[in-house]
Amino acid sequence: QVQLVESGGGLVQAGDSLSLSCAASGRSFSTSTMGWFRQAPGKEREFVAAISWTGGSTYAADSVKDRATISRDNAKKTVYLLMNSLKPEDTAVYYCAAGAGPLTYGSSRSRAYDYWGQGTQVTVSS
Repeated sequence: QVQLVESGGGLVQAGDSLSLSCAASGRSFSTSTMGWFRQAPGKEREFVAAISWTGGSTYAADSVKDRATISRDNAKKTVYLLMNSLKPEDTAVYYCAAGAGPLTYGSSRSRAYDYWGQGTQVTVSS
């Protein structure tokens, strides 16, 4: 199993940058595809970015790919999401997730992931 705890959320202004972290515990982190998703009030959860277990491949949603960078440190069992040029529409609860399968385009779907964190709130003011 993998337990996930997100941190780094908060209230920021439009145009700011924010780095989110997801600390994992459990033996399978280093072999898991990791993803970030977000859910805004009244909206469905949406994919943000994913990274392969080696960290060598990444995949981001078209809506954020120019502003989002996902990375991981397997020694620290942590995955990161750096968001630049934040917009009010980026306001959401951000979740990290771990999945056993390889990184594919299917990694944009929630069903590709077996474990989820509790989420961290990001609020972007205009």
